[in-house]
Amino acid sequence: MGYPNDLLTSRSIIKHGGFALIPPEGLVNNVVPGFENCIISILASPKLGASFVDYIITMSEGGRTTKGFGGNGIETFVYCIEGKIKVTIKNEDYIIESGGYVYCTPTETMNLENIHGNNSKIFLYKQKYQSLEGYEPWVVVSNIKEQGEVDYDNMANVKIIDFLPKDLAFDMNFHILTFYPGACHPFIETHVQEHGAYLLSGEGLYNLDNTWIPVKKNDYIWFGPYVPQCCYGVGRENLSYIYSKDCNRDVIL
Repeated sequence: MGYPNDLLTSRSIIKHGGFALIPPEGLVNNVVPGFENCIISILASPKLGASFVDYIITMSEGGRTTKGFGGNGIETFVYCIEGKIKVTIKNEDYIIESGGYVYCTPTETMNLENIHGNNSKIFLYKQKYQSLEGYEPWVVVSNIKEQGEVDYDNMANVKIIDFLPKDLAFDMNFHILTFYPGACHPFIETHVQEHGAYLLSGEGLYNLDNTWIPVKKNDYIWFGPYVPQCCYGVGRENLSYIYSKDCNRDVIL
């Protein structure tokens, strides 16, 4: 980076246990054992107040994992933003490109390898799986192009894509939510579920705990439980983001 050219400023907002906005300008490279030739930033973690861990990773030429990621009760998920990667689970290889994703069960590990001629960019997630008697999740491999988008809450200018099956075996899901310019949530949401959202395109105004905050492509937002939240899509292109949501489970006391 070298010497700064202006005053040191940031759009970051960190409310531990509440919510966070993390723009790309402040991200640093985290050295994570088991990853080679990868630029890794840990976005959300229990240190922030999240019950999961989100990463944004640029895999350079030769980028790969050298040991299994997840397993031993930890479920994992990877989404390919750009490039092409190979995901290996239990000696079976899956090739995913932009828009492709893989969910790996908590009983298995996944290995990742960049097989693109240039860099590949991925969004990676892990969480401790909350089991449910009589149900076992399975590996899911797909692409958002195969899922298709539908209207969100009966609004034609807001679209949603669901990634995982609607089955009690899964204690979480991933979605892509897209707002056309001028579109918004139907109401201000206040709920027990957490989200970790990475903005894929566009600009918006997000209400986080009753404060309106401008957001844009490549920003990351963590939403803690019960934080009031909603947004408007603004600008010239659609506001679109991928996000996780815990589901299908009661609260553990």
